[in-house]
Amino acid sequence: MTESIWKTPFTVEMANAYGQGTANAHLGIEVLEKGPDYLTGRMPVDARTKQPAGILHGGASVLLAETLASWAGAFCVDVARESVVGQEINANHLRPATGGWVTGTTRPVHIGRRSQVWETRIVDENDKLVCISRMTLAVIDRPVPQPS
Repeated sequence: MTESIWKTPFTVEMANAYGQGTANAHLGIEVLEKGPDYLTGRMPVDARTKQPAGILHGGASVLLAETLASWAGAFCVDVARESVVGQEINANHLRPATGGWVTGTTRPVHIGRRSQVWETRIVDENDKLVCISRMTLAVIDRPVPQPS
């Protein structure tokens, strides 16, 4: 069995609660599963996420990828001392999705002291690869509260 990469305990329900009132919720993104070294979520392919041509908008795919990689990265640090922020994301859109759901799974390529790199694979309901994305996160120190 793979050793867990998570430094901050969390549940799928917690991750979904964090997304309420944000772009994640507006697009219907939800986390489905936490494994020892991956995070999986899904997003509907509907009027919120389609482009005018009737297919999944590439920006919506990137938002799903960034959401999953950012959540995963955040839970791989000690949130009392550190945080993660996005530095770069790229995506290759490989096939259109026209309806149903797309599911993304993010896994680490690199988890370092000051940076992380995550790969997210997004598939359609037939398990066909729709998009592959790579995101780099910077690990930053949380500000130390100053006495007033």
